[in-house]
Amino acid sequence: MLLLAVASIAIANQSVSAQMMSKMDSENPLVGGAPMLRSRDIVDNAVNSADHTTLVAAVKAAGLVETLKSKGPFTVFAPTNEAFDKLPAGTVGMLIKPENKEMLTKILTYHVLAGKFDSKAIASRIRKGHGSARFTTVSGGTLTASMNGSDLILRDEKGGTSRVSTANVYQSNGVIHVVDSVLLPN
Repeated sequence: MLLLAVASIAIANQSVSAQMMSKMDSENPLVGGAPMLRSRDIVDNAVNSADHTTLVAAVKAAGLVETLKSKGPFTVFAPTNEAFDKLPAGTVGMLIKPENKEMLTKILTYHVLAGKFDSKAIASRIRKGHGSARFTTVSGGTLTASMNGSDLILRDEKGGTSRVSTANVYQSNGVIHVVDSVLLPN
């Protein structure tokens, strides 16, 4: 009898845990037509987004898959395919060549912060900075965040800007913010 009761409790707990994980996963927005599950890491979610095929190909070419699958946490500003299309013709093709791996890695890691910064954390830093906040990226460069109305804007070291189009896409190892332009380091 006692064994049966313990087994029933264990099954019930597994069911509740599964329901809670499912509810958490459903709280994320769709990105590129695909659900972004909190239970998956950054890479496992990104590969399902139709809007991020260029980014995924670049991450693979740079050899960053294992890094972005690791524990983190990371904050990734993820450019869409349309963001990459804004670059001069031939840029992406040139960057994914093996001889340009170092440059590609620098550009991609410029889109990554060590730590988990959701939009609330970024907005708090902007308020404390009296209208802007500087973040050091994994590549060692600096991004400056500010608000334009309700839009979160990132300014790169070259003076280019990118708007966060979808914020707070939570992952098991961090958070993704979808951006509409590629950010470029010095």
